[in-house]
Amino acid sequence: MTITAPAPATRRTTGAAPDPTRSHARAAGIFYLLTFASSIPALILIGPVLNDSGYITGGGQDTRVIWGCLLDSVNAVTAVGSAVALFPVLKRQNESMALGFVTSRMFEAAVIMIGVVSLLAVVTLRQDYAGAAGDTASLTVTGNALVDVRNWTFLFGPGLVPAINAVLLGTLLYRSRLVPRIIPTVGLIGAPLLLVSMLGTLFGLFDQVSSASFVLTLPIAAWELTVGLWMTFKGFQPKAVTALMARDEDRLSAPTA
Repeated sequence: MTITAPAPATRRTTGAAPDPTRSHARAAGIFYLLTFASSIPALILIGPVLNDSGYITGGGQDTRVIWGCLLDSVNAVTAVGSAVALFPVLKRQNESMALGFVTSRMFEAAVIMIGVVSLLAVVTLRQDYAGAAGDTASLTVTGNALVDVRNWTFLFGPGLVPAINAVLLGTLLYRSRLVPRIIPTVGLIGAPLLLVSMLGTLFGLFDQVSSASFVLTLPIAAWELTVGLWMTFKGFQPKAVTALMARDEDRLSAPTA
């Protein structure tokens, strides 16, 4: 009597193939949302040192300011993190523009950190010299100068570079259709408006914190929040991902001269 071993059952696969870009989109989206979650409270917490010209010789609210600086540091880190997370996907569309996006985010983070260090220097000077006998006028001038450094970094960092980011990332997302085109369109509209806001502040037409500035910067804020939410909870469009992968495979398999 011959016993025949049963043939192994064929495993059926159901459902669509996993999206290789999902983790990149989710990470980038979370980083964008963390940028919002850190930057707005940071601006509130560092208010005393920004608005009190005599902060460095007064009682001070150092712990509050330090927490604000820490949140601004988180803002800088998440700015770089979002670009790094997206680079492996975006480079399939246009590697030069994707690298430019990473570079602009790194520049933004560096400028933010200069402002953070300036405010921490004010805190250190206040703690070391506020109660000591000496030239308080010179100490006040030094403190105000450091605050001015931070204000200029805020103008040329978060006040300008997001316009460059929006042009680069918005163009990449619009052309690749990785997200609905209305989202990058908002960013591409908001970029020149943010530039107008920055130039208006630079030449003294209005204050950086004003109703005019708020209106001009609102589209870019809406763009960054929307793209962060979409990438976190929805990810990239499957058809667009498939098209990017196919084009990348065609490029790699193309014969070289």
